[in-house]
Amino acid sequence: MLTDEGTAFEFRGEEKMPMTFSAVLGNFQLTPALESFLREGHETPFLVMDIRAVESKFRELRGQFRSSEIHYAVKANPAPEILLALWDVGCNFDVASPQEIALCLHLGIPACHLSYGNTIKKAKDIAYAYARGVRLFSFDSLTELEKLAACAPGSKVMCRVLVSSEGASWPLSKKFGCDRETALDLLQLAFKRGLKPYGISFHVGSQQQNPYAWDTALSEIAQLVSSLGSKGIDLEIINIGGGLPAQYQEQVPRLEVFAETIQTALQAYMPGLRVMLEPGRSLVADAGVIQSEVVLISQKSREDETRWVYLDISKFNGLIETMDESINYRLRSSKDNSPKGRVILAGSTCDSADILYEKTPVELPLSLAVGDRLEFLSAGAYTSSYSSVGFNGFPPLRTYCIEERKK
Repeated sequence: MLTDEGTAFEFRGEEKMPMTFSAVLGNFQLTPALESFLREGHETPFLVMDIRAVESKFRELRGQFRSSEIHYAVKANPAPEILLALWDVGCNFDVASPQEIALCLHLGIPACHLSYGNTIKKAKDIAYAYARGVRLFSFDSLTELEKLAACAPGSKVMCRVLVSSEGASWPLSKKFGCDRETALDLLQLAFKRGLKPYGISFHVGSQQQNPYAWDTALSEIAQLVSSLGSKGIDLEIINIGGGLPAQYQEQVPRLEVFAETIQTALQAYMPGLRVMLEPGRSLVADAGVIQSEVVLISQKSREDETRWVYLDISKFNGLIETMDESINYRLRSSKDNSPKGRVILAGSTCDSADILYEKTPVELPLSLAVGDRLEFLSAGAYTSSYSSVGFNGFPPLRTYCIEERKK
């Protein structure tokens, strides 16, 4: 939250924590490779990813969390070029399905570098993963634990714990995770069932803008770790999940602010545990741009001057995270230097839910015309992977992966 005095504040409980603008992300520039590709006039809509920018994001994250185990969440963007590039720079992977496992294995990524993080798995899918060498699984219920004991004997397991996702643009519901008391029981039972209680995982919500969300979660989980230790179960790792933010409309703290806050909390609450991260959005979002075309501009009546701008990209072929207007992408057009006015932005499918931004203030150039191009910046995460197979007959979002030659 920003004050008139130019200071950003984050909240930790009832305490207000000052954070100067120097610790907040500034102006965002596209890479030369992206700028060059966007000028080439490819048929829209498409997503273009700069692979070198993804590598750079990983190195930045590695620099801030030097001793941590980093597992890229494949679901954020499963383009093979991205997975190979991340593998080449030392990344591990978080997978959510047999198909993601098969993709990683096909690319030559060994199963020992995969974590099966989805807590809802068919028994046959667990058996598939185990047969191919996966030995690290997550769970959050008794039923899932029994499936793991039967289909992945002796494997390392992490129990996912429910924590608050307040402060996240894309909050997580109670679909995943259990309370701390249940986790205590489940990890003890896992040991009795011949599994290896390896760690605890949690997720503070996607696009989390409050660094202290991890502090709060870790302080709550510390007692659970202590209780397990008193019962002879010594965990090895704490999985702090994903949630690190990308650069959308809202200003967010820099990565080093998150890293310092998280690592201070880890040292205070559970200094003996190794740390695991599962970044997705923060590694790929800022490396991608969606370019779309204006299909129609209209008004609903003589009295209503609001312009409706319809694009050839929709909720259903790439922009599902505009649902409830949760993720507010930065928009760019070639006419941005001209006067602007308020618009309602929508896709061109025949579904009334396909309105991207109606309540969120969006201003576009008054000179914008049919056929002009509109770009969604920081669109590399959860766009191509969410795209439908052909709603209304429109094809899935085309993805280009580009890279400049290494010097």
